[in-house]
Order: sequence, then C-alpha cells, then structure tokens
Amino acid sequence: MIEFEPDRPRWHQVADILRARISSGEYPPKYLVSEVRLGQEFGVARDTIRKAIRQLREEGLIYTVPNLGSFVSPPNEAEPAKD
Repeated sequence: MIEFEPDRPRWHQVADILRARISSGEYPPKYLVSEVRLGQEFGVARDTIRKAIRQLREEGLIYTVPNLGSFVSPPNEAEPAKD
C-alpha cells in the first residue's frame, strides 16, 4: 500500500503511478492491467482503479477488450494519429 496525498483524489494518484510504470516499460505493451490486483496493491476500492484506468484509456495508454480486461497499448497506438 502507498501513502496517498490527502489533497488529491486517489484515482489521480493511481493514474500517475500507472502512467509512470507504462512509460518506464515496467508495464510493457499488451500487459494485463488487473483491477483486482491493483486494488489490493494500493488498498483502494475497485471503482478508484476503474477511474484511473478510464483516464489512461482516454489518453490512449490503455485499451479495454470486453470480457478480457484492460491492457497497455502498443506505443504506436498511444500516439495521436497524424494526418
């Protein structure tokens, strides 16, 4: 469990940590981002993890496959399309 900053929403802080893990390569492309495991690791509710994952999905860092889970996007999918 980590010590959270009291003046920022926990899901923001979890998203920051996940973003750092993705950019460092600790979570490589196609890595399964488990809501249950992260909830246990951070000691937060699953809804908090879902909010963090939703934010990273909006940023293109994570994609979700229904009934399978959320995964780290390959690098070319995380970059905005250039036309």
